[in-house]
Amino acid sequence: MARYIGPKTKISRKFGECIYGKDKYFERRKYPSGQHGNFRRRNKRSEYLIQLVEKQKAKYIYGILERQFEKLFLESSKKKGNTGELLLQSCESRLDNIVFRLKFASSRLFSRQIVSHKHITVNGNIVNIPSYTLKPGDKIGIKDKSKKHPDIIKSINEKAGPIVDWLFLDEKKMIGFFRTMPKRIQIPENIKEQLIVEFYSKK
Repeated sequence: MARYIGPKTKISRKFGECIYGKDKYFERRKYPSGQHGNFRRRNKRSEYLIQLVEKQKAKYIYGILERQFEKLFLESSKKKGNTGELLLQSCESRLDNIVFRLKFASSRLFSRQIVSHKHITVNGNIVNIPSYTLKPGDKIGIKDKSKKHPDIIKSINEKAGPIVDWLFLDEKKMIGFFRTMPKRIQIPENIKEQLIVEFYSKK
């Protein structure tokens, strides 16, 4: 199964929340289309379905395929600590996510694109693998020849608000630093990770 590249509003309505950022179309109607779209959500959902939906939501937010996501869970479950928090830390540590968090890209989809097209460097070396895992201390930058890329400049200039406090950005030099591994409270995504842990634990 390929990554979803269809209408984002449709997916947001599926989960009942705007998972891709501000969306004026979602605000107009927050429920799925169809004659019974606004009423189907009122039906009592099973525990399994609630867990499945939460897992699917996390996958869509980070743009990760099922096999990759399950692999991240299995790796997290083998480590010491809270499995749910470790899973989200793994998602946040991906290069495509951090490029997005540093405001180099307006979305995670565009972030994957500029990484794949070799516009991004890690510790001075070009890395074109969106799923590449970064570690605290790593330096993320824009390749010199790409610093005038109009879409990258537009994203840096237009993306409002501060970046997450576990990253540091030097906008003038277009260089970011992965300062420290984020704690759960520092990850802004509305994900109930314990439901995901419960889902995979039943398999």
